[in-house]
Amino acid sequence: MNTFTTSWGDLGLTRYPEDPRDQLRAWDAADEYLLRHLEELAERAGPGAIGGTMAVLGDRWGALTTALAVHGPAQITDSYLTQQATRANLARNRSAAQLAGVRLLTTQETPPDRVDVLLVRVPKSLALLEDQLQRLAPRLHADTLVVGAGMVTEIHTSTLKLFERIIGPTRTSLAVKKARLIFTTPDPALVAAPNPGSDPAAGTTWPRRYELPPDIGVMSGRPVTNHAGIFCADRLDIGTRFFLQHLPERRGPVRVVDLGCGNGVVGTAAAVANPEAHVVFTDESFQAVASAEATFRANTGPGARAEFLVGDGLAGIERASVDLVLNNPPFHTHRALTDSTSWRMFTGARAALRPGGELWVVGNRHLGYHTRLRRLFGNCETVTGNPKFVVLRAVKRR
Repeated sequence: MNTFTTSWGDLGLTRYPEDPRDQLRAWDAADEYLLRHLEELAERAGPGAIGGTMAVLGDRWGALTTALAVHGPAQITDSYLTQQATRANLARNRSAAQLAGVRLLTTQETPPDRVDVLLVRVPKSLALLEDQLQRLAPRLHADTLVVGAGMVTEIHTSTLKLFERIIGPTRTSLAVKKARLIFTTPDPALVAAPNPGSDPAAGTTWPRRYELPPDIGVMSGRPVTNHAGIFCADRLDIGTRFFLQHLPERRGPVRVVDLGCGNGVVGTAAAVANPEAHVVFTDESFQAVASAEATFRANTGPGARAEFLVGDGLAGIERASVDLVLNNPPFHTHRALTDSTSWRMFTGARAALRPGGELWVVGNRHLGYHTRLRRLFGNCETVTGNPKFVVLRAVKRR
């Protein structure tokens, strides 16, 4: 745990899941810059300058929400891990009275009706930023304080254009410790111009749907739904395409998990190929699980069985209850390159599998997943590969 010193107190903050070996902090220079700006604003204009209903979009690990808990913010996030980190950090640092007005919302839930202060940690996904700004814009008014924050590597001309197109005139601050602020003045008369191909009547460019290409097995030509922020939301990524061409065949009432499901195309393929399968779709992204459910419903009949779980890998799955786990693991979390996410997925899969159950993984060849799987399962077979990807199979022996 590290201590984050702010005008709202010294806060002991951690990421989630908490790991004593993890040296990464639960905040960065952009969080510090944003909170310092709010402090200076309150000193100049009085506490009312940051009063009213506050929404915090994209808070990485709850640092902003925890610091500003006395203002009763509504945190809006796509990440289950962020929500869990925020809950833990709030409980560790704030009293019950201070937590009374705090709300933890997902990007799939309805935001507050009126927003007087909007704080935005610029997300990795420009599409997610666009989607959420479009959802929030009708809740803003001419006097809403809108401040964004990010590291200089996260804020681009396209980022500023989104703020300006959807909310109003936008400018940036000088960079401090490689962080920058974004200041936007809401224009109530502004009508955001939708992207080409979007539905203007829907008021948003998301979700997007496309048909899969031919020659990928049972999913050839089938529709896929993608909410904003999903990896490769406008096309099928080449790793998943390779995986779909080499999925294991199963028959009968087996229980299959699409682990880190994204838009759910892999788990849906398993369900289409075997109508008796019970498929569990799980991801830490609320947007992903919503996408997976929409993809599954569009491609299966009313009798198809599935569960849709937002969580930390397979933490919520009963031990020894699964026959097959299908996994295309990410190798980053909130911009940090790490193998901790894939390792948690692999260890969770081993716990969830029945004896004789199998974990199938697709990954970039250079990541060396076979070494980790052999260490964990005692075995690992390369099913197939090409110059870029491998499909691996590990069996739980006991």
